[in-house]
Amino acid sequence: MIPSLEIHPVVGIGDVKPGDDLAALITAAAPWLADGDVLVVTSKIVSKAEGQLVGIPLDEPAREAAREAALRAETARVVARRGATRIVQTHHGFVLAAAGIDQSNVDRSHLVLLPKDPDASARWLRDELRERFQLDVAVIITDTMGRPWRLGLTDVAIGAAGVDALVDYRGIEDAYGNELNLTQTAQIDELAAAAELVKGKTAQVPVAVVRGFARSFPPAHGRGAAELVRGADADLFSLGTAEATARGLRAAADLPDAPAFAPVDTPVELPPLPFPVTHSVTVPPDTVAAVVVWAPAGDLRAAAEAGRRAERLRAVLAADGLASTWLELADPATVAGDLPEGGVPLGVLAIGRGSLRSL
Repeated sequence: MIPSLEIHPVVGIGDVKPGDDLAALITAAAPWLADGDVLVVTSKIVSKAEGQLVGIPLDEPAREAAREAALRAETARVVARRGATRIVQTHHGFVLAAAGIDQSNVDRSHLVLLPKDPDASARWLRDELRERFQLDVAVIITDTMGRPWRLGLTDVAIGAAGVDALVDYRGIEDAYGNELNLTQTAQIDELAAAAELVKGKTAQVPVAVVRGFARSFPPAHGRGAAELVRGADADLFSLGTAEATARGLRAAADLPDAPAFAPVDTPVELPPLPFPVTHSVTVPPDTVAAVVVWAPAGDLRAAAEAGRRAERLRAVLAADGLASTWLELADPATVAGDLPEGGVPLGVLAIGRGSLRSL
C-alpha cells in the first residue's frame, strides 16, 4: 500500500531560550501529537535549548573576528573556499557552508552553533516524550544545506531517533525484474525536506509533524543520522576543484620514490616520454619502463632543465597511478648506446605500479 502522508505545522512554540524544556514546549503547542507520528525539529531550537550559543560584539571589526573564531572552532577541515564563502566539514562529519553557524532568527549578540551531538539530542527528546508524555514518536532534527551542482537550499536530517536513516533496496527486483544494485534511499532526508514545506524560513514554525509514515520504527532508537555521513574512503568529491588542484600541486612537489613495484597484470599505457626508454640497466622487478634522463655534456643549464622535466614527468605518471624510482648509474657506459651523440646520462627513472595512494 502506498502511504498517504499528512504534514502539520506546530505553531505557538515561541522563542526558545537556554534551558527550556523542548518536550514540554512541543506537547503544549501540539496536544494532538499521536503515537506513530514523526516529529521534525529545526536544529536551531535544539541548539538554543542546549545553550549552543556564542556571544559576539555588535560592532566591527570585533564582530567579524568573533565569527571567524567560531568558524575555526567548528571546522574539522576546509573543503572549498571562494571569497568569503567557506564550505567546511564539521566535527560531526557534515559538509556545509560556514559549519552550520547561523545568525538568523536569533538576537544580534549571539551566533547559533549546531547541536554538539544531534543524534543524542534526538534520542533524548524521543525518550522524554515517551517517558513523560506517553508518546511513541520518531524524532528527526534538521538543518539547511546546499547541494553540489544544484542551486537552492533544502532541509536535511542531522539527527534522528526511532526511524531508520536509510532504506536499502539492494538485491530487490524492480517491476521489470531488474535487480537493484546501488539504491539506498535517505528517507530521513526526504522527511526533513517534506516537513520544511510547512515550516518555512520566516514563519517562525520550527517544528512539523509527518503523519501516516507507514514504515515501522526500528528497535530502540536506530543508528541515527550519523549513518548518512559518507566516509573518506567512499568520498569521490572530498575537495573543491581549486583545493584539489592545490593539494595535487603540493603532493607533486614531494613525490616519494616507490620502495617497490607491484605486479602488472594489465597493459600500461605510458604518456609521451621526453627521454629515451632503455632496457640495458638493472631495474626493479615489474618495472614498466626504464627512462634514461640525460643532457648534453658540459651544459649545466640543459642538465637543470632535464631534471625539471624529469620531475614534471614523475608528477604526470603519479596522476595516472604510476610510481617511479630514481636510479643512479654505476656505469654510465651501459646506456651510452641509447643516447644521442654527446649526451651524458644523469640517471634513470624506473616506472611501474607502486605503493602510491589509490586515486
